[in-house]
Amino acid sequence: MAKIYCIANQKGGVGKTTTAVNLAAALSQLSFNVLLVDLDPQGNATTGSGLEKNNLVQSVYEVLLDRADIKKVITHSTSGYDILGSNRKLAAAEEELLSAARKELRLKTKLDEVSGQYDVIIIDCPPTLSILTINAFCAADSVLVPIQCEFYALEGVGQLINTIQLVKKSLNKSLDIEGVLMTMFDYRTNLSNEVYSEVKKYFKDKVYKNTIPRNIRLAESPSFGLPIML
Repeated sequence: MAKIYCIANQKGGVGKTTTAVNLAAALSQLSFNVLLVDLDPQGNATTGSGLEKNNLVQSVYEVLLDRADIKKVITHSTSGYDILGSNRKLAAAEEELLSAARKELRLKTKLDEVSGQYDVIIIDCPPTLSILTINAFCAADSVLVPIQCEFYALEGVGQLINTIQLVKKSLNKSLDIEGVLMTMFDYRTNLSNEVYSEVKKYFKDKVYKNTIPRNIRLAESPSFGLPIML
C-alpha cells in the first residue's frame, strides 16, 4: 500500500502546489510509482503537470461523487508520475459533499482502490480547511506543511494544527505531521531567518533543515507544465 502525504496550509501562496508537483516529479525520477491528487478547485497542480484542466472530461470531482471510476480518470503526466486532475467543477463538490454519506471518507475510499499500484500518493490541498481538506486528512498517513518565510507565516497555523488533531482524534488515528518546509527563503534577509527561528520554536524537530529559496525558474516552471528538474 502507498504511503500517502497531503500538503496543507490554509494560507494561499505558500508553495503547496509547487511542493506537490516537484516532489511527485523528484520521487518518480527516483523510480517510485507516484500518484499526485489535485484536490484544489483552482487545478494548479493539474496545469503544472502539463494537463489542460478545462479540457478534462472527468476529474477528481466525478470520482468523489461516485460518477466515475478512479482508475479510468487517472492519467499519466509527461513528468513521469500519474495524476488525478482537477478543475473548477470541484468547487461544487464542497457543497454537494456536505449532504453525502461518509462525506469525510470519500477520498480515502477511492484511493484504497488504487493504493496498491503506487509507492507514494501526494495530495495537493486547497488553501482552506474545507470538507476537501478534511477528506485529504482522512486519507493521508501524514501532513506536510509548507510555510512561507514572511511576517504572517504562523498566522492560522494553530487552526491547522487543531484541525489535524480533531481529525486524528475522531477519523484518522494515525494522522501526524510529517514535517514543516520553509519556502521562499532568502538567507540574506533578517526576516527569513527570524521567521525560520520562530517556526523552529513552534515545531521543533519537525522543521526540515533544507529550505526552498526564491527562484525564478521555479516560479516559471508551471507555465511550461513541468517541474523544476525538467
